[in-house]
Amino acid sequence: MKNRKTTGIAALLALSMAAGLTGCGNTAADNKSEKPKQIEVVVFAAASMTETLEEIKEVYEAEHEGVTLTFNFDSSGTLKTQIEEGAACDVFISAGQEQMDQLDAAVNPDGADFVQSDSRINLLENKVTLVVPTENEKGLKSFDDLKTALESDDILLAMGNSDVPVGQYTQKILAYYGLDEQALADAGKITYGSNVKEVTTQVAEGSVDCGIIYCTDAFSAGLTVVDEATADMCGQVIYPAAVMKNSGDADAAQEFLDYLTTGEAMAVFENVGFAPAG
Repeated sequence: MKNRKTTGIAALLALSMAAGLTGCGNTAADNKSEKPKQIEVVVFAAASMTETLEEIKEVYEAEHEGVTLTFNFDSSGTLKTQIEEGAACDVFISAGQEQMDQLDAAVNPDGADFVQSDSRINLLENKVTLVVPTENEKGLKSFDDLKTALESDDILLAMGNSDVPVGQYTQKILAYYGLDEQALADAGKITYGSNVKEVTTQVAEGSVDCGIIYCTDAFSAGLTVVDEATADMCGQVIYPAAVMKNSGDADAAQEFLDYLTTGEAMAVFENVGFAPAG
């Protein structure tokens, strides 16, 4: 009887220990499932993408638990400089090829080497437009009208600085019409903005007679577009995007970049006037 009793107690103790171990194992697994890995993806993007990317952020974070998107919006030239100076950046989306090229040693051996070249894509296409305030006191209806006004009338045009893609596209338009930018600026007919949002604000506030901005910014600001520049006037407006070599999590960065090419994301872009880059 004594042996049977001892054996029974031992068996109960063994079962109790096994149950305890199993319980501990489940608790650890539960805790792990309750605390997904927290990932931050830092995106440097052209100012003209502010509204669309903020909208995409809400959807993306809801669909990707544990992922936080942090945006830095500014002119592509400013963003490029920040990256060169060591700013943490996972994904860069530029409003012009030049700024991306200057960071991509694969296409510019004399430039910097920040771009994971195999990740680089042409993401979007935008259009350069001539916009006017609601009153449109100068009665502008086209870029041809703008040329005539700049040559003869008292008019004030807002455009981007020369290191800003929208400013560079505007310089091409002025050159297309044979207009001297410096002479116009000296005559007080041009005012500048450090990014496209600043140019847009000047037009929206009516502090200028017109401005040259992207169609997407015109849409977001509710401005009147009177003309659209052709490829002959300023070339195609292509937005390249790429993962940076100094990315803190290249896989997460690439996953977000891939998402931007999906139909779900493209629908947001197209709603304000972007088009997939052809």
